[in-house]
Amino acid sequence: MNLQIDTLMAAVVHAAEDKKGHNVVALDLKGLSLVADYFVICSGNSDAQVQAIATEIKKVAEQKGAVIRGMEGMNSARWVLIDMGDVIAHVFHREEREFYSLEKLWSDAREVEFT
Repeated sequence: MNLQIDTLMAAVVHAAEDKKGHNVVALDLKGLSLVADYFVICSGNSDAQVQAIATEIKKVAEQKGAVIRGMEGMNSARWVLIDMGDVIAHVFHREEREFYSLEKLWSDAREVEFT
């Protein structure tokens, strides 16, 4: 278990929750994907909320020392992807999340429990 990666993932989850992200889920992809160790998935009810959640995740990740490798989708605010290496955040507009259904696509991944 890499404490830095786990700490970053938890910080990303809390950042999404702080901006009232809906149905925040962290999927443990270790052993399933070479892309990342974790996906953090959440949704917002408006373009402005999606952008606010994504901005907060970026800010908190950088404060934790993460390098943002890429950030896509901010202008359309339908699906914002924030690539932090071993942790990738997906911030969806509610309808897009239902349509793409990443949780079903990665159904073999274990959902991380939070207190």
